[in-house]
Amino acid sequence: MNSTEKTLDSRQGNQPLSNYKLAIEVLLVVFLVMLDGYGYIPISQTLFIFGLLLISLKVRKEGWSSIGFRRSARFKRNLIIGLSAGIFLEIFAAFVTTPLISDLAGIEPDYSSFEGIRGNIGMLVFFIILSWILGAFGEEICFRGYLMRRLSQLFRKSSKTWVISLILSSVLFGYGHTDQGIAGWFQEGLSGLYLGILFLTTGKNLTAPIVSHGVSNTLAFILMYFGVYPGVGY
Repeated sequence: MNSTEKTLDSRQGNQPLSNYKLAIEVLLVVFLVMLDGYGYIPISQTLFIFGLLLISLKVRKEGWSSIGFRRSARFKRNLIIGLSAGIFLEIFAAFVTTPLISDLAGIEPDYSSFEGIRGNIGMLVFFIILSWILGAFGEEICFRGYLMRRLSQLFRKSSKTWVISLILSSVLFGYGHTDQGIAGWFQEGLSGLYLGILFLTTGKNLTAPIVSHGVSNTLAFILMYFGVYPGVGY
């Protein structure tokens, strides 16, 4: 971690953030994710969590850098790490963990909402662009940047604050994909854990997780386009 990041963590650790206010913020995120899981959130939960994030930053007078959305001195290195990590994540998920989880659960993830991508270049391009906006940027800013930061502040008295933050945010991230069935829930939870570790090991900076998430989704949609993805013509 560089000196700027250490200063940021130190400054935030000294802010008078009361536990009950932090708990309310976290519970609101949980509430939004659960509403989405039951189908009550239109379009995407990410849009609503992002709205909560904007309010939180304004009220607390924090900048985007406080949640890791900043260009660090290691920007190029993080780009390369993100690219490599994204390729590895999707190949491993598509051909190792997803088939394994599907066998254990007795059912494949439900990717029926993406069936239209197969053989349709227009739908492929549409979903890739949408996934970079809502998935790569949106979910990483909301779950790895915002939620993990707030959870770490909520449990700041624990020596394992970031470990707790990583686990809880990953579980919630997985639950946010319940529309993909139990197998999809577990797979996305593992992906969230992977991206969270990437966030922590690159100085709590969002560059690598954003790129990794975007590359992973792009590869997934390309595989779906050709009908060789588990759950979509595999």
